[in-house]
Amino acid sequence: MQIVIIGSGNVAYHIAKAFTLKGVPLVQIFGRNEGELKKISEELDVPYSSEHLEDADLYLICVSDNSVEDVSKLITKKDSLVAHTSGSLPKEILKGEYRKSSLYPLQTFSKSKELDYGKIPFFIEAENDKDKKLLSELASAVSEHVMESSHEKRKYIHLTAVFACNFVNHLFARAKEISDSQDIPFDYFLPLIDETVQKIHEIDPKKAQTGPAVRNDLRILELHEQLLKDESLEIYKTMNHSIQKMYEL
Repeated sequence: MQIVIIGSGNVAYHIAKAFTLKGVPLVQIFGRNEGELKKISEELDVPYSSEHLEDADLYLICVSDNSVEDVSKLITKKDSLVAHTSGSLPKEILKGEYRKSSLYPLQTFSKSKELDYGKIPFFIEAENDKDKKLLSELASAVSEHVMESSHEKRKYIHLTAVFACNFVNHLFARAKEISDSQDIPFDYFLPLIDETVQKIHEIDPKKAQTGPAVRNDLRILELHEQLLKDESLEIYKTMNHSIQKMYEL
């Protein structure tokens, strides 16, 4: 099966790397950013182009959500299978006379961060059983965790991921702002962060909750509010209110 990956960002890089490490051949990496394409090509030994899109049996569109529809129009091979990697978009966003599908990897991707691809869940959706089987076999060559998912369920998967990853990382960034403002090395907080994440491997997150809000320690909550301002103060109040509501305090 001939495969082309479209894109040059974090997702495109890691999908291409995951496949090449498992011996899944790629015909081409295609995109607009020639500089990034060249870097990926040199590292993974995969041909690239920013001008000519090669013929393939499967095209994987690994671009931002707001670019998927326009990029999908570049594919004109009618007997091909095309899959986007978005967590939120329906497969019908793809505009072409080809078979439409999605292959969503549930992970946060940065080019500089090594990943264990075998642990990344892949969620697949396609128009027929033959294409579901094809995508499942492809994803299974990389990952131990592959399952089918409708667009409706995938939207909730992505929403959960935003809460569990993007929001949490933003809180890390806000926490670092506070520690930096007091010349406290943020590295000192990494054991706490690591233990917090490790704990939910063994304990339900709701049962693992600690802190002044779950204890309803109003004195500490008020003290902390006095130390904050602007967005961080609003985040602090909103998070504590949510915790108190969850535990009916």
